[in-house]
Amino acid sequence: MTTLGKYRHLSRCSTPAGHFVILAIDHRDNLRASLNQHAPHPLTDDDFRAFKGELIGALINDATALLTDPEYGIGPAVAGRVLGGGQGLLAPLEVTNYDVHPAQRAVNFIPDWGVTQIKRIGGDGVKLLLYYHPDADTAETQRGIVRRIVDECGTHDIPFFLEPIPYALDPAATLSSDELRQVTVTMARTFSAMGVDVLKLQFPSHTLLHEYEDPQEEMWFAACAEVTAASSVPWALLSGGVDFHTFALQTRIACAAGASGVIVGRAVWDAAVTSSGVERTRYLTTNARNRMQTLGKLVAAHGAAWWAKTEAPDVRGKSRG
Repeated sequence: MTTLGKYRHLSRCSTPAGHFVILAIDHRDNLRASLNQHAPHPLTDDDFRAFKGELIGALINDATALLTDPEYGIGPAVAGRVLGGGQGLLAPLEVTNYDVHPAQRAVNFIPDWGVTQIKRIGGDGVKLLLYYHPDADTAETQRGIVRRIVDECGTHDIPFFLEPIPYALDPAATLSSDELRQVTVTMARTFSAMGVDVLKLQFPSHTLLHEYEDPQEEMWFAACAEVTAASSVPWALLSGGVDFHTFALQTRIACAAGASGVIVGRAVWDAAVTSSGVERTRYLTTNARNRMQTLGKLVAAHGAAWWAKTEAPDVRGKSRG
């Protein structure tokens, strides 16, 4: 049974039907580096805030919530009145180093930032990205971090959105579809039992559209259904760097198999990185917005309500968390 406070926060992050259509723009150093490759001069902090502000302003009205960072995203979105009272707000805890193999990516927390600060500024969810393999030497350490944040989020009555990313133990290899499915199912079972509130997961199988056939769709659906069965909490699909066409297909299949929506970034707004000025504005207000709307329709048509996996709070007596 969840608390009244967490239930209220989750409601603010979803549609009235209980679906997540969350816009993700919590990317920092890697996104800034990509922007600098196409900019006439290196971006200043204000330039980077302006980019995020324009992107959020163009897409937020088609999202149920916003996931963004405290340094460049939250302040401008709130103080600039871009993020309205009708959308939820999620914030990350971590800074990720993409220059090393996932097995070496220790959790580095944003300095002077945490669950307390997220709740204090009116946040509705806490997000942690965690590279994880159940057989890695670091697995118990990673689970210990999750336990601590579960406890902190319980103290502050705010939902914990965990994003566990699977990886191959061999630095020279990648997970096969079967291994990806197995590790994802194991993560769903492990972390949902530990008390996280929502899982943010990659599609649990490789989707090669040039080899696409109906039997593969059945296999992909079965993989997603297995994740749903393994998880005792709702899960939402992340885009994981795939193109929009692929992500739309993944969204339809995952939601039909029990996912409660999407938390989407580059699959929607990727071309904004390589454009600027009027061209960028036109792209964000047309193509990117159409993509958000398309995902919203897919989630509405096929998704499971998050409350199907979240027991409602007991409201007998006083309404307290």
